Amino acid sequence: MLKLLLCLTTGMLIAVCLLQLRQQRLELNYEANKLHSAIESRQAKLWNQQLQIAVYTAPNAIQKTVGDHELKLTPQAPNGTGTANWIDARVDPAAE
Repeated sequence: MLKLLLCLTTGMLIAVCLLQLRQQRLELNYEANKLHSAIESRQAKLWNQQLQIAVYTAPNAIQKTVGDHELKLTPQAPNGTGTANWIDARVDPAAE
């Protein structure tokens, strides 16, 4: 009789522990799914921002903006007409 009672008690304790572990696993899966959804929404927002930046910085969009505002833009430094020598940095103005 004592052995039966001990086996039933041990079985109940194991069942309670198993249910607790399953509950923790379900809660962790819920949290992981929630975080995954948040990451996906932020990634979609980032992609939309990158798309907007790409649209606004496209060469044709910049050319249109400059043309609409009639900006007279000139290069800050004249383009080098000399040949660049990768060995001798004194000849190449970009190497400075």
